[in-house]
Amino acid sequence: MKKISLVIIALAISFFGFSQEEDLQEKSVIQEYTPSKLLDKGQWDIKWFNNLYTETKDLFGQDGSERNIPRNTFFTSTVDIFTGISEKSNFNIGLLLEFRSNVVGGRNGLDVFSFDGEFGSARSGFTSIAPAVKFNPIKSVSNFTIQSALFIPLVDNESEDFIFDTEGNKINNGVFLDQNGFVFQNRFFYDYTFPSGDWQLFTELNAEYNFGKSNASFANDSLRLTPGVFLSYFPSSKFTVLGLVQHSQLIDINNDFSQDFTAIGGGFKYQITKELNIETLYTNFVRGTDTGLGQTFNIGLRALF
Repeated sequence: MKKISLVIIALAISFFGFSQEEDLQEKSVIQEYTPSKLLDKGQWDIKWFNNLYTETKDLFGQDGSERNIPRNTFFTSTVDIFTGISEKSNFNIGLLLEFRSNVVGGRNGLDVFSFDGEFGSARSGFTSIAPAVKFNPIKSVSNFTIQSALFIPLVDNESEDFIFDTEGNKINNGVFLDQNGFVFQNRFFYDYTFPSGDWQLFTELNAEYNFGKSNASFANDSLRLTPGVFLSYFPSSKFTVLGLVQHSQLIDINNDFSQDFTAIGGGFKYQITKELNIETLYTNFVRGTDTGLGQTFNIGLRALF
């Protein structure tokens, strides 16, 4: 009887240890499916991300000095849909859709959700659509991927609703909605999980070439480079806290206009169910050249199945 009891205890300890090891090895979506991770064949990844940028200061003053301005607010909502089509899980295809709502001239920031199209102060609508592919160029480095997309503009004019004085002089530059040009975007993703499993480093380089009809967009014939570094800490497999630093540099090939800014911020992600997670982010534009000095408030939902 004593021997049987010892055997039962030994089996129980072994089973508990094995189960515990399985729990430790099982990763949540927010741990495993970073932007660097490709989908298996038949998997779907749908992300709805919302960004609200608001500013009361910019760097368009005399000699690039900081100045106070009436509040401008720009809301961008994107839907990214990807699916795996490769047996080797090394190639995904997708579609990106973008909607914007902007209000200017001192209106309340939350007015972007009124979608009223008020003359001279508000515009909204779908602004671009982009077919996309995502692939792993180096088989030996599975956590390095490239996402390429061609953004097709859906707007006729970048700015509308110009306001003139009684003598016909333009006194308002109109409400900017989105650039009226094509964008060939390449995003390079890489992530590294530290041996403890509690920390994860994610890096991204976003390279965008803007092109289109002459004078159709302020950004045409320019290259924008945006590197970013994200550091995540996982108190548990279902929850992560992260910090980020991003820099963006617009290089105009014709030297007509250049721009840069640096933003820092942080946020968190939470795995609601096995398929669904939520993400929030906050960033602050701390410096720049010919840019606004605002803040962004972001929230997104992601479903992977």
